[in-house]
Amino acid sequence: MAINKVPKDELAYRLRRFTNALDNESPDWELCGITGGVNLYYLTGTICDGLLLIHRGASAILWVRRSYERAMLESEFGDIRHMSSFRDIAANTEALPDTLYLDVTHATLAWYGLLLKHMPFKNVLPADNAMAKTRAVKSEYELAFMRRSGQSLNKLLREDLPALLHDGISETQLSSRLFATAVENGHHGLSRFSGADSILGHIAFADSPLYPSVFDGASGIAGLHPAVPILGSRDVFLRPGDLIYADTGFGFEGYHTDKTLVFSYKQPQSDAVAAAHNHCLELERIAANMLRPGVRPSDIYATIMDALRPEYRNNFMGAPGRGVPFLGHSLGLYLDEKPVIAKGFDDPLELNMTIALEPKIGSEGIGMVGSENTYLVTASGGVSLTGEASEIILLK
Repeated sequence: MAINKVPKDELAYRLRRFTNALDNESPDWELCGITGGVNLYYLTGTICDGLLLIHRGASAILWVRRSYERAMLESEFGDIRHMSSFRDIAANTEALPDTLYLDVTHATLAWYGLLLKHMPFKNVLPADNAMAKTRAVKSEYELAFMRRSGQSLNKLLREDLPALLHDGISETQLSSRLFATAVENGHHGLSRFSGADSILGHIAFADSPLYPSVFDGASGIAGLHPAVPILGSRDVFLRPGDLIYADTGFGFEGYHTDKTLVFSYKQPQSDAVAAAHNHCLELERIAANMLRPGVRPSDIYATIMDALRPEYRNNFMGAPGRGVPFLGHSLGLYLDEKPVIAKGFDDPLELNMTIALEPKIGSEGIGMVGSENTYLVTASGGVSLTGEASEIILLK
């Protein structure tokens, strides 16, 4: 079986950028541990039950419990060692510093308790911000996957989704059939979020996307069951005149892009609905033009909120009264990464960041309108990786 390994020089480049970011964030760091699966993949090329220990100015060792054999098959990382428990790491590590820097978002208290049993650090400080800043800027190696993802996603929504529609199809039927089509065309099988994984995203009819969301997003879906809020509802069926809201991610070789298109099934929408949607397109164009190195995400957000028409303020970025306080987000190995286009994100954008912009407006009894595309930050503004934004697409 052929395995598409992350090249050794790419891994070395990522590790160097991460340690440089950690130098800037925490100049006194001596030892850093990485345990989150996506962060491990980013730095080593494999997801495993293990711990990457990075010694400042010296070695970086990937300690793997399960599966060492798998890690050896998948990873070009220079130093991979087997461990049965943290006792093995402690026995092969010289004097420990007082402080361990760690991606604490992904380390549970139970995991940390086991670590302390054999490696009694006095302090643990977060390395998450340095990791987020490192992953936010994409290499050409990463961008190749994101470009392929974006092209596939654009085709999935513009061509494959309309071909599956018919009167009476349920949200679940459409979502599951579209998912099968996506996987057949290279999708890696899930939409990975930092808090939970999903399948594709939100594909919903009429006012169904106004259902309260389980995560911090503009839209929601009821899902298959309260225990499994994915793949739409089995009980919501497509009717002529319905809006079809498709907010979908596509993952290729680990890397995601994000796009939203809105369709009208067999009947055009009212002028008021079209006007709300077209205002979102206008806001997306303004924001995309600002996606340049040196521009602060918080300034983009402020500009868009100033440009937002007063009549849409109560239902911007969500159902009336439930809008989320952001306009877009970085993405890559996760669909929801930093920076976020929102207040408080004041570090300037950098070249080759990737940002999804998603201005949307929800209306009770009608549904959700708006747009989303994934952009590459360039010196001349955002360049879309997912094709063009679109007016509401009438499907006859």
